Amino acid sequence: MNKEPRPQQPTASAASAQRLQDAMKRLRARLRAESGQNATGLTLTQLGVLVSVIREGPVTAARLAALEHVSGQAIAQILTVLKAAGFVHTEPDPLDGRKKLVSADSSATELVDRIMVGRASFLARAIDQVVAPGEREDLEKAIELLERLAEADPRGGGI
Repeated sequence: MNKEPRPQQPTASAASAQRLQDAMKRLRARLRAESGQNATGLTLTQLGVLVSVIREGPVTAARLAALEHVSGQAIAQILTVLKAAGFVHTEPDPLDGRKKLVSADSSATELVDRIMVGRASFLARAIDQVVAPGEREDLEKAIELLERLAEADPRGGGI
């Protein structure tokens, strides 16, 4: 008699989660390539922080760490790279001289705008090419579901 535990079959949700993860990974890679992001030399995380600086700035490193869900040390390393590239600069916080505020250079805004336009342009062309007119409503539903998934807190039981 074999007493080894049998491997469990994946649940339907687990299988869907894996397929979704794989599809998102491939789409993100395609967006990076099509938008020219790969040519910038910035990682996805560095670009995300740069976008947050543009949207939130001037902003403290602590606020950036909270927004990006990373440690203060990770933000410091990312900001070092972005400063060396000339995309961000810091200045003392006028309300608290112990803190520094991070702001984006205009070159950063131009870069991010170019990448975002490239991504949107690729997606619009891909939608026009791949999604039939009768599937547009399905696409809108899928986008809504993805937005809800992005906001979900499965640990809190709020689903």
